[in-house]
Amino acid sequence: MNIFPAIDLKDNKCVRLTKGAEQSAIVYNQNPLEQAKFFEKQGCERLHIVDLDAAFGRPEVNKTTIINIRNSIDIPIQLGGGIRSEVVLKNYINAGIDFLIIGSFAVQNPELVATISKKYLERIYFALDVLDKKIMIKGWEDQSNLTNVDVFQHFNNTDIKGYVLTDVSRDGMMKGLDIALIKENLTLSKKNLIVGGGLSSYEDIEELCKLKSKKIEGVIVGKSFYEGNINIKEAMDILKQNA
Repeated sequence: MNIFPAIDLKDNKCVRLTKGAEQSAIVYNQNPLEQAKFFEKQGCERLHIVDLDAAFGRPEVNKTTIINIRNSIDIPIQLGGGIRSEVVLKNYINAGIDFLIIGSFAVQNPELVATISKKYLERIYFALDVLDKKIMIKGWEDQSNLTNVDVFQHFNNTDIKGYVLTDVSRDGMMKGLDIALIKENLTLSKKNLIVGGGLSSYEDIEELCKLKSKKIEGVIVGKSFYEGNINIKEAMDILKQNA
């Protein structure tokens, strides 16, 4: 399991939202490029970027910033938010983005995404954004008709790399991870999970470690870092101690 620090981009600034609500944005760093370099210097093995503007239908706003981050650090990047066509996905892969996280596009075009995942093996994750047992799409503004069970039934046997599980109800709330939800999805999934949404303390990380699951690929650290609750190196130390 690894720590994946998050940079959520809005208007080319590093922000955090509460439950994905656009109007709740708080700016934590005016310079996301420097933030990315900081995470790399801390020893993080992968960076988690979300293009919030693209998720809300404004795909061009942060594109240059994302490419600049890619060209300025050496660690892998996983990118989500507004990737709603094969053209967009291919352009980011050609630009050097290592992993793409797809939500709305995969929900609405499951067969096409299954086919695309064969072209880009080990590069695509499904964005398992869960609220009230349904999968949220379009920047979490719309609720799909799919449950997590539906998603696993369709995508477990495809070539996607894994799932990024986010508890929308807890995202940015600093209420702690829903360990029961994580357990449920670990049971259903045949692939790795990256978990996020609600991480608030070192105890959350310790609880994840207690699950002893090799399918937990990483945990996303966002607001808990920016609010000073979690130090990246201390969090990584906990993972090493429990490896």
